[in-house]
Amino acid sequence: MYNKSGTKWPKRFTKMHNIRLPLFIAIITLIFVILVLGIDKENPNSQLRLGLENKKDTSLDPTVKILNGTEVIWQIPDSPRSILFIAHGCNGRAANFWDKSPNCDHCVGLPEERAIVMEALARKFAVVAVSSRGKCWSLMKETLLVERVIKWWVKKQNLESLPLVALGASSGGYFVSMLASKMKFSSIVVMIAEGVFEDIGVTKDYPPTLFVHMPKDKRRKKMIDANLEVMRREGVDVAEVKCLELPLSPSFLADRVPGLDRKISVELFDMFKEKGFVDEKGYLVNDGRVIPWKEAMSERKLSLANKVLVKYIQEELNLAFGYHEMTSLQSEQIFNWFESHLS
Repeated sequence: MYNKSGTKWPKRFTKMHNIRLPLFIAIITLIFVILVLGIDKENPNSQLRLGLENKKDTSLDPTVKILNGTEVIWQIPDSPRSILFIAHGCNGRAANFWDKSPNCDHCVGLPEERAIVMEALARKFAVVAVSSRGKCWSLMKETLLVERVIKWWVKKQNLESLPLVALGASSGGYFVSMLASKMKFSSIVVMIAEGVFEDIGVTKDYPPTLFVHMPKDKRRKKMIDANLEVMRREGVDVAEVKCLELPLSPSFLADRVPGLDRKISVELFDMFKEKGFVDEKGYLVNDGRVIPWKEAMSERKLSLANKVLVKYIQEELNLAFGYHEMTSLQSEQIFNWFESHLS
């Protein structure tokens, strides 16, 4: 190796250069991942700050249509840049993603679902959701049906020129992973699910895939790890975002549940502490689905302004426990992933 004057570089310098170059590349790569996906593994509470800025000026006003017995709900922002198809989990429905309104009087607007849609709209993604025919998605029966619905809707809205992405959670995650083998997506997000990749035979043409999962679910984490390795080996662009458990605080529920009074949020937190539902740091000691918090509320004669708030609180407790729940806390990483693969 020579400098500009033709002098040979000392061997020690050459050796140092050979060491520093790979290290420099590794550092740059790490910085890129952090900037693109916004990952903060050291501080779980930092998740609460992500994806909130763009939502303040976004309103939910969907259109609802029943197409041959299948419910389709959508909303299109001004000048959309992409299309997001969302698949709910078991016991879910498309109506969970939008607030109750004159156009959708059966919509319920679950906190995490509605927050994802608001982030999508703020980023100029047209959003379309379809309700499954049964409790969960049927991979064999509904894949072709939903493909036809999406293609019909895209054509009806004159959006054929826009790239298509997809997000599915739990049963919806399995469904999206199957659907992506049948129709073209720029990228997909598989949430709290490992997908059905063993059944579809993934090749390098499969769309870029982001796994958003909760590592507390160790069995599913193991399967996701295996799928990540196989898909990388096949040449698929893949990544993961790990969703950690979160501590409760006096304001946690009021901050995340639309319509919940802050006074009730504080009273609920005090009740959780006194009943031993949380540890000394505020972390739930058991899954939110198991803790008898509703019974404890009855004992204390605590009442909610609206019965639907029970569903909202339940979802946020499941999220805080960090085992298996749809999450909007990683919206920043999710939509950065989508945007970095639009084509």
